[in-house]
Amino acid sequence: MLTRKIKLWDINAHITCRLCSGYLIDATTVTECLHTFCRSCLVKYLEENNTCPTCRIVIHQSHPLQYIGHDRTMQDIVYKLVPGLQEAEMKKQREFYHKLGMEVPGDIKGETCSTKQHLDSHRNGETKTDENSNKETSEEKQEEDNDYHRSDEQVSICLECNSSKLRGLKRKWIRCSAQATVLHLKKFIAKKLNLSSFNELDILCNEEILGKDHTLKFVVVTRWRFKKAPLLLHYRPKMDLL
Repeated sequence: MLTRKIKLWDINAHITCRLCSGYLIDATTVTECLHTFCRSCLVKYLEENNTCPTCRIVIHQSHPLQYIGHDRTMQDIVYKLVPGLQEAEMKKQREFYHKLGMEVPGDIKGETCSTKQHLDSHRNGETKTDENSNKETSEEKQEEDNDYHRSDEQVSICLECNSSKLRGLKRKWIRCSAQATVLHLKKFIAKKLNLSSFNELDILCNEEILGKDHTLKFVVVTRWRFKKAPLLLHYRPKMDLL
């Protein structure tokens, strides 16, 4: 089977952000046209505009931020293609949190520890047989699977009902991964209230309906940036907008 080496330069146009011209960080895609940008770049751009920066298609007349979503697959591809990019980004984030005197989120800590252990093993000249290496990899994978995202950055949420047609939750205060989406919350509420379908719900923040693909981290950054925890969200029966 023939293989062909491709230079990174040849695919740069596909893995860089049109707004900052840098490699994609926290890749975020416009659902209308599927163009991708850095999350921070796109959010800042959409504070003043409602069109895609690349093709100029109107994302939404009044709420364009509801029609963009985190593109984890694209971000994984970028990190694998560009040597040292992920480590450099983790370092910048740690320095940012330290500068503000804030606790470093768990997902960044975890990335730091795994990278440090990998480097230390090479510096000490440690070598492992394939059998031992596979065994450790299997054990690490099992630990990750059993972690249930507890090592992720966490978000505290208060879920309030603002409709007389639905009952309130017995436990409205929850804490979960910042990578969880609005869709996960809909499923959680539907299960607790014994609803036939999670599609019967709307979840709102600041009286604005949230898109189902928005991560909680995205909601906090774009709608709760300067407010204290917990993130206050309301749920109600779905309303069909004309």
